[in-house]
Amino acid sequence: MTEPSTAAADESVVTSVSNGVGRIDLNRPKLINALSQDMVARIDEALNAWRDDDAVSLVLVTGRGERGLCAGGDIKAVYNDIVAGSDENAKFWNREYKMNFAISEFPKPYVVIMNGITMGGGVGISGHGSHRIVTDSTKVGMPETGIGLFPDVGGTHLLANGPGELGTHLALTGQPVGAGAAIALGLADHFVPDTQIPDLIADLTSGEDLDTVIGKYAAKAPENELAEAADWIDECYAGDDAEAIVAALAAHENPEAQATAELIGTKAPTSVKVTLAAVRNAATMTLADVLEQDYRVAVTLTELPDLKEGIRAQVIDKDRNPKWNPATLAEVSDEQVQSILTTDHAEKVFS
Repeated sequence: MTEPSTAAADESVVTSVSNGVGRIDLNRPKLINALSQDMVARIDEALNAWRDDDAVSLVLVTGRGERGLCAGGDIKAVYNDIVAGSDENAKFWNREYKMNFAISEFPKPYVVIMNGITMGGGVGISGHGSHRIVTDSTKVGMPETGIGLFPDVGGTHLLANGPGELGTHLALTGQPVGAGAAIALGLADHFVPDTQIPDLIADLTSGEDLDTVIGKYAAKAPENELAEAADWIDECYAGDDAEAIVAALAAHENPEAQATAELIGTKAPTSVKVTLAAVRNAATMTLADVLEQDYRVAVTLTELPDLKEGIRAQVIDKDRNPKWNPATLAEVSDEQVQSILTTDHAEKVFS
């Protein structure tokens, strides 16, 4: 999406400052810029350095390659750390969630180009920003229930504050949405066609006024592809009982609702129940409190079997046939869910 810079090609995050613009350019295009612990540290350090730097008036975040801004965290690294029995995952999430919060309270415009795949951790580095730009190719989603995790990085905070139950639908199914739905759900602010992004970046980095540039390139967003489904989504996802939600979807006359019940049935049962409870909690929590909850849940799920199994099935053996444990929603008790949500660990995000 962006032109190569003179920085070393092996730098996973390329940062620079010019004409008042602090640039953060994710540089792992072969992995769709999947976030490593080093990348999170580099982003966090840049934001800390630029917060009070008069030479920086805005931050611009982009991702290299044509496939997307960021596919999320590096889940192979997560798997390897689980196998090794190390605490690197806990360190990664702790630093990542601090970074997500720093983005949310950054005192200067934080402009992010959410082209292509923007999922999981990619939502974390974009969704909390002040100026979130989506394009024709944008696919925004939180697919974590499919690997035994949950929508972290403050994702439940964003989804819980969307209209009706659309955020709950995205959280449980993990399905991505395009630019129109992303804006409708409050995950993005402006639509700019992919073909116009290079010119937008050029104008911003030449020092042109931010509002002028956005006004110049922003166009009418595509239709919200979930708009016609909103009625059955709002009806079926009401309540706090995951089994009841799936039953309502399965019994609904709309074939899309029935297919959604089947889709949720493929996700990790523990993740589905924890995700639903986390979304409901997030509706009345601050982002800081949600990120603290995220840390408790992420570390606890690392200690349970599904995350390792989910990553194995998706990206290690690639058989796409995870064996979840417990295997059904009915086997996951409310007590287990609350334990996952509330169990404290040695570290906290905001201590």
